[in-house]
Amino acid sequence: MNKILNISGIFAAGALLGATALFLIYTGFTGNTMDKEMTRTMEMEKKPLYWVAPMDPNYRRDKPGKSPMGMDLIPVYEREHADEDQGSGTIRISPEVINNLGVRTTVAERKAFLSDIKTVGYIKYDEDKLIHIHPRVEGWIEKLYIKAEGDPVKKGQPLYEIYSPALVNAQEELVLALGRNNQNLVRAASDRLKALQLPDATVKELTRTRKVKQTVTMYVPQTGFIDNLNIREGFFVQPGTTLMSVGALDEVWVEAEVFESQASLVKKGNPVIMTLDYLPGEVWNGEVDYVYPALEEITRTVKVRMRFANDQGILKPNMFAQITIHNESDEKTLVIPREAVIRTGSMDRVVLALGEGRFRSVEVKVGRYNQTQAEILEGIEAGERVVASAQFLIDSESSKTADFSRMTHLH
Repeated sequence: MNKILNISGIFAAGALLGATALFLIYTGFTGNTMDKEMTRTMEMEKKPLYWVAPMDPNYRRDKPGKSPMGMDLIPVYEREHADEDQGSGTIRISPEVINNLGVRTTVAERKAFLSDIKTVGYIKYDEDKLIHIHPRVEGWIEKLYIKAEGDPVKKGQPLYEIYSPALVNAQEELVLALGRNNQNLVRAASDRLKALQLPDATVKELTRTRKVKQTVTMYVPQTGFIDNLNIREGFFVQPGTTLMSVGALDEVWVEAEVFESQASLVKKGNPVIMTLDYLPGEVWNGEVDYVYPALEEITRTVKVRMRFANDQGILKPNMFAQITIHNESDEKTLVIPREAVIRTGSMDRVVLALGEGRFRSVEVKVGRYNQTQAEILEGIEAGERVVASAQFLIDSESSKTADFSRMTHLH
């Protein structure tokens, strides 16, 4: 009986000792291992430094919430790994932030540079067909067949009648030469009358009738419209007097001015589109006829002349016109969207999209601009992808020497 009790006590003591050992092993070793793993996990799951608004980097809070625009605030963590392999200024942005910022990228490519120069101009008579009428003798306007500026006239119709003692004497000389039958004198007298602008029909009639006219009728030299009418009946005129002008409107000139910086883009033959407030919706197509060689000293502009057909006579002198001059470069050049360029007082920059959410701001040398494109001379190569929207916020981060981790959304 005692032997049985001793054996039972030994088993009980052994069980107690084993339980104690297991407890010590569990709490001493296994527990320490779990604590170390939990500590490591907690170290990996670092707390955010602060929360920032996606669209406003200056809006910071110490806990989650909404931005003034109603967007979820983004946690900012301490940065652990820098993108050293991508160069200085490289930042990494998570896909969530890229979507929130509305980042849009495009590829720099080589193609013809299109320049559309918008300016204003004024319609004028075609000066190649504008005739100024002056008398060759002194005299008085006895009758004026044209009453007002703008009157339409046709070639050969009567314009005015003039009494001039010089014309009367020239007619008498021809009649005298005819009476003497001296061909040399006849030829000289006829030439003098023609030099004084006596119409050929009048000279022929005088040769036939040999009757001197006290007043001589002058005729319209070309079909068109009267401009600058400076005389009335009874006016005394002399060779220095501008009586009037006759302009044709089957084709008109338009003179416009372009800025000095755009002058090199305008060449003779460039296509031109013209619109008028006078006729909304109507479009006229023409071309650059001449680029004036001198620069306007006060306005710092270059004057450009264009031609437009005007068969229906709709275009009238002194009308105000909107002009668009098209120019396409002969050589292909590297271009990107105009909005992709960040212009500052000291330099121009673009933001490169390096892939996998990485971006870097680089300096570029910009050439010409048009309404949609910018010409890049130095700084990037064809095929590189640049940011065309939301680039200002990214550029501000890439340009700093401080940490850019607030742009990274870690989980």
